[in-house]
Amino acid sequence: EKGMTGKMDPSNGLNRPMDIVPNTEEKMKDRGQWSNKLEFVLSVAGEIIGLGNVWRFPYLCYKNGGGAFFIPYLIFLATCGIPVFFLETALGQYTSEGGVTCWRKISPLFEGIGYATQVIVALLNIYYIIVLAWGIFYLSFSFSWNLPWSSCNNTWNTGVLIYKRRVLRISSGIDDIGKLHWDMALCLLLAWIMCYFCIWKGVKSTGKVVYFTATFPYVMLLILLIRGITLPGASRGIQFYLYPDLGRLVDPQVWMDAGTQIFFSYAICLGCLTALGSYNKYNNNCYRVVELQDQGQFVCVESLVTAVVDMYPSVFRRKNRRELLILAVAIFSFLMGLIMLTEGGMYVFQLFDYYAASGMCLLFVAIFETICIAWIYGVDRFYDNIEDMIGYRPGPYIKYCWLFLTPATCFGTFAFSLIKYTPLKYNNEYVYPWWGYTLGWLLALSSMVCIPLWVIYKMGTAKGTLRERFYELATPSPDLPKTRREQEKLQVVFAADEDSPHQRGAPTKDGYFPVHEKESHC
Repeated sequence: EKGMTGKMDPSNGLNRPMDIVPNTEEKMKDRGQWSNKLEFVLSVAGEIIGLGNVWRFPYLCYKNGGGAFFIPYLIFLATCGIPVFFLETALGQYTSEGGVTCWRKISPLFEGIGYATQVIVALLNIYYIIVLAWGIFYLSFSFSWNLPWSSCNNTWNTGVLIYKRRVLRISSGIDDIGKLHWDMALCLLLAWIMCYFCIWKGVKSTGKVVYFTATFPYVMLLILLIRGITLPGASRGIQFYLYPDLGRLVDPQVWMDAGTQIFFSYAICLGCLTALGSYNKYNNNCYRVVELQDQGQFVCVESLVTAVVDMYPSVFRRKNRRELLILAVAIFSFLMGLIMLTEGGMYVFQLFDYYAASGMCLLFVAIFETICIAWIYGVDRFYDNIEDMIGYRPGPYIKYCWLFLTPATCFGTFAFSLIKYTPLKYNNEYVYPWWGYTLGWLLALSSMVCIPLWVIYKMGTAKGTLRERFYELATPSPDLPKTRREQEKLQVVFAADEDSPHQRGAPTKDGYFPVHEKESHC
């Protein structure tokens, strides 16, 4: 920290630079911080190997032209993925706030962005962990001498049908929910127990867990890769999978799939990166993490819990209150997820996956995130904040992405997804009843309406003319960390007042000198 200004003043009791004071020590002690930079890097690196990449990306790559799919994927990565990834991480580090209160401090008018992200995360927590329950169910079979999918001597016949007839035991439709599979419910319970104990102590426990959870999957994938490429016919399989079909690039659906997959791959617009960044020290080089580029389920839960705790610190920053909140989230999500472990649960799961946390919702949030930072808060001001944190100014490319490329690309993809919308069909065969599609759209709108409804609510309850209301609500919170330039302006004002620091008295804990009122001669 000292290298940033070279000027320290112990009189404020913080051992922080006088001209840049991001937070009080009391608050940082209450919220907690990563023990070191490696814990944050591993937490973010774990996002890369989440289910969005291991489970979803290979399917989209094969579906959309093999190797040709990398062309739109990399374009969206450069114009949307990396810029928004950096924006959310830097925002969390600068404000030291969760996914809702960070936007409240940047611009009260756009606090609805935070609520939208947390609605998506809450829905994601309900259904995304179901995939982990399936994995645990398969793992339990692996401890038997004879793997059930290696023969046809089963009640569900061939090993190919084990997923449909043994794991899912699927019914004829969503209107035939059927009975609950208690063996799968136990797997889901085990998944939530592991998730709870990974984050129940906040970054103290999460920071230690990531040493294993962020590295072990890479080791396992490397082992599987080596095993895969040494199997007979591996070269033909790889060629069949990755051979580029450039003709698919003229299909707009390919570009839409690439754009939405970027958001799943890097957990963008979910508040996860903001939550992880908020536990960084103020001068951590968050830009370097972009150059690195889901810890999975527990990072999503951590994002939601961090947002709630920061919204109500007086309630949840007491002894054991945070642990009880995590327990409540886990129990609620577990109970809600049980419906997806019934005979008709797969149809409900598909509704959540297609609508609740769809690329359409994430693109909508990304549009307003970039508009708020670049045009309302001010892209140059945010660059000043980043320079204060990391010690240098990032290149101009990301700034122009925030201003133009990212919102334009996201809006174009979002508009196209509406124009080319096709109703969900399970396995491209089963057509949902009308109320099923209605439920799906309600899930999608539950997050997107948060942004416009919050703007309407704040503008309607504020006082003054329309212009005065907008100006007041677009103004950042005064307790945000001050940049060097802002502190220099304050020093000029103090110098003009011809007061010395000793005459003004000791600085406050926030690093400012008290201003005495002048005698009025009016």
